[in-house]
Amino acid sequence: MQKIASFQVDHNLLTPGIYVSRVDFSDIVTYDLRFKTPNAGDYLDPAAAHTIEHLFATAVRCGPLGASTVYFGPMGCLTGFYLIFKGVSHADAIREIRRIVQWMTDFSGTIPGSEKKECGNYRFHNLEQARREAAAFGAVIQNWTESDLLYPGD
Repeated sequence: MQKIASFQVDHNLLTPGIYVSRVDFSDIVTYDLRFKTPNAGDYLDPAAAHTIEHLFATAVRCGPLGASTVYFGPMGCLTGFYLIFKGVSHADAIREIRRIVQWMTDFSGTIPGSEKKECGNYRFHNLEQARREAAAFGAVIQNWTESDLLYPGD
């Protein structure tokens, strides 16, 4: 069986940041939002990752690129998230990611979709840790540009 694209990335070289994981049909781009260095022992707290998923998914779908958003969700390894846009420039994607990460850093209030009728694990959230993770990621991507989107070693 052939390795999928994400398993062909050298995770020994990967550091936090935003990367283009793959491009399909010329305009569907999967972004790797890498919050943590793989295999370094420091992973996203699962409850915080769940909260980030709720916050980011809500913000991106309700934001200016909502109609171009295909997917946002966590990586099983708890080192980051995948974001898929259709027909969005890299510059606009980076700008929108920064906007949402800052919004998450500053967020207070009720986590969107966190009621029992809305979520399959509604008690499993950690807003404070999610805010800290967003702040740390925001510092990493503050000056990220299109030239930084390639995986290390590519």
